Amino acid sequence: MATAQSAGTADVRSEARLEHFRALLQAYMLKKGLRSTDQRRLIVETFFRSQNHVSIEELLTQVRAQDAKVGYATVYRTLKLLTECGVAYERRFGDGLTRYELADEEAHHHDHLICVECSSITEFEEPRIEELQEEIATRYGFKLRSHKHEMYGTCPDCQAKAQKSTARN
Repeated sequence: MATAQSAGTADVRSEARLEHFRALLQAYMLKKGLRSTDQRRLIVETFFRSQNHVSIEELLTQVRAQDAKVGYATVYRTLKLLTECGVAYERRFGDGLTRYELADEEAHHHDHLICVECSSITEFEEPRIEELQEEIATRYGFKLRSHKHEMYGTCPDCQAKAQKSTARN
């Protein structure tokens, strides 16, 4: 029963965070004199509900499942808008794709393990890395505002495939 309550609480917190991001977007759009269209709202809400590290193409596919008339340029411009107002982060992991994730750094900071074979992305949290970064910044007189930590390698699935392939030869 505690698990169900925890899940419910997490959903409420998640919805509260999304409301915060909606308010940020609304204030930015008002400041810039931008309209809130049905297509833009659909794209934003679909982005909020999608998995992290979504590409424009992936988001477009999800949005078109609800409205086939939404174009690539509209999704692109909306993601750029979300990035400009601080609601989304643009991420490039060296595979030629730009991906986007909710700018949830303070509530849920995480780093990334990126597979150079299949481009899978694994998020992780490691307090020792965070502490070491703070120590290094202090040693050099820096006050950290943000950081990103990406490690590139080969995921367990791709390692297993490579071992099977080598064993067959």
